[in-house]
Amino acid sequence: MNPLDNTSNTIKVGITHGDFNGISYEIIIKTLMDKRTLELYTPIVYGSSKIASYYRKTLDLQDTSLNLIKKADYANPKRANIINCFNDEVKIEIGKITKAAGDVAIIALEKAVEDLKWGKIDVLVTAPISKQNIQSDNFNFKGHTDYLASKFDEDDHLMIMVSDELRIGILTGHIPLSEVADTITTDLILSKIRVLNKSLKMDFNIRKPKIAVLGLNPHAGDSGLIGTKEAEVIIPAIQKANDDNILAIGPYPADGFFGSLNYKNFDAILAMYHDQGMLPFKTFSFDTGVNYTAGLPVIRTSPAHGTAFDIAGKNVASPNSLRQAIYLAMDIHRNRNEYLELNKNPLVEEVAEPQNANKSRPYPKPGIPEKKQFREQKNDNPEEVKEIPEENSVSGENPETLEDNKE
Repeated sequence: MNPLDNTSNTIKVGITHGDFNGISYEIIIKTLMDKRTLELYTPIVYGSSKIASYYRKTLDLQDTSLNLIKKADYANPKRANIINCFNDEVKIEIGKITKAAGDVAIIALEKAVEDLKWGKIDVLVTAPISKQNIQSDNFNFKGHTDYLASKFDEDDHLMIMVSDELRIGILTGHIPLSEVADTITTDLILSKIRVLNKSLKMDFNIRKPKIAVLGLNPHAGDSGLIGTKEAEVIIPAIQKANDDNILAIGPYPADGFFGSLNYKNFDAILAMYHDQGMLPFKTFSFDTGVNYTAGLPVIRTSPAHGTAFDIAGKNVASPNSLRQAIYLAMDIHRNRNEYLELNKNPLVEEVAEPQNANKSRPYPKPGIPEKKQFREQKNDNPEEVKEIPEENSVSGENPETLEDNKE
């Protein structure tokens, strides 16, 4: 995955800081240290300038600076930018799971998603969070995917793991293994095949995708000797997909499918459960893999790894997966815009959008007339707003540039 050469219109990439006690700030800072990437996109980190400064000093990553801004509208396209999403002091406990880290991870995510809805940023890249400390009365989701599906009111979505080697969709996602067999239905498989097929066309620019579907049981049921799920549920779903002119083939026994390198003959694979897909994916692509949420009206990617508390603060974390997540988000952004342009209805009259709106129409806020919202956006001139230093910035510090904050 490499960004395209056309950089005349730089893409605004929102990056949430995830769990600050893990490796998120380390991989974010390491990714942004490469100044060449600023020619490809405009990064906007949603998090805390003080926490970023702490990790820059602790890990001796002083070769980068972050432009402190109040709103995404003010992002400097020639700098790496950061938005302070909260002003309260938080205790950094590297490698530990704390409630404070979970609380501010959600605050940053909510702020970024709001900007994503309004087209203030073009794509969203989420640093890893802990599924334990994010749970609260206001956040009852298993992770980013379920949260984003809820925010954008989309039931038909699919987690796709992406690398140069593989694209693997996970049918049942994050559920206990004991619940997998009862969860799998013909309708569910058919729904996910359709999402995967559409994403391959729209997001990955593949005209006629070829999809492999894995079996559930060992040896894909071995003609009913080891299980009947394949014959009763999976094969009927594949047949219905074929009736919809979708090239889905299977079910394949997972061990032989990957062991024989048969996966190289397909554009994507649909795995029945989490580890069936994740084990081969991380074996082949652990350092460069990306988690992509297909089926949403917006673009969100994430590194394929987790918070990595065990190596947090040791300056050994690789930024490769985050870097690839950013590149993939940009590629999908361009592919999707091209797909929508080629497939739009020429008979539908185009409506002029405000100058700073994204190509996709922003989601209107409840209780505010839509026209008024667009008018307010259009008149929101950042040059007319005087920048004020953040409360948690060092006194006398240039509010536009993040220097070393005194802790």
